[in-house]
Amino acid sequence: MGGLLKKLKKNVVISAILCILLGLVLAIWPGMSMHIVCIVIGSVLILGGLVRLAESFWGRDGSMYTQINMIVGIIFAVVGIWIVVKPEKVLAIIPIIVGIVIVVHGLNNLQQAVALCKEKYDKWWVALLLGLVTVGFGALLIFRPFAALDTAVMIIGFFLVYDGVSDLWIVSRIARTAKALQQDAEALDVDAKDIE
Repeated sequence: MGGLLKKLKKNVVISAILCILLGLVLAIWPGMSMHIVCIVIGSVLILGGLVRLAESFWGRDGSMYTQINMIVGIIFAVVGIWIVVKPEKVLAIIPIIVGIVIVVHGLNNLQQAVALCKEKYDKWWVALLLGLVTVGFGALLIFRPFAALDTAVMIIGFFLVYDGVSDLWIVSRIARTAKALQQDAEALDVDAKDIE
């Protein structure tokens, strides 16, 4: 469990920081060339995909998490390469692509909220709410892409910042809950030895 938690935390933190940085750039400079936006988004996806793939290969443990991580890494890397190579074909669908990425992050958040609920963390519902809002933001970008590119870029930037911040909050709650559970287990183990 500890190894899986470390893998999850590392992935989420890297992904969240990338989302926040990209989101800030897009929100602050929405008028930048969409070609540059395509290259940046593609590069972030490639980097995120490669990080996931590298982690999957280095930590082969046969778990479902590792297999899903590898598949997501391949998808991110392939989509990122396509965006970098063919940016002119991507301009119109940037909100949809970013929306899909945000929905994937939101679904991860929902999965983490369920994990917190199972571990009886009292504020698991906050993680659930953040996950639902993240999925909603992603769905909005997918089904209602904005016509004005500057507006779309700024909104995408805000969504990415929100997604990154919510990811960091959720993973911090998971880490705190796991640490508390580990301390409780160690305390019970010590008590059991004292009784013997």
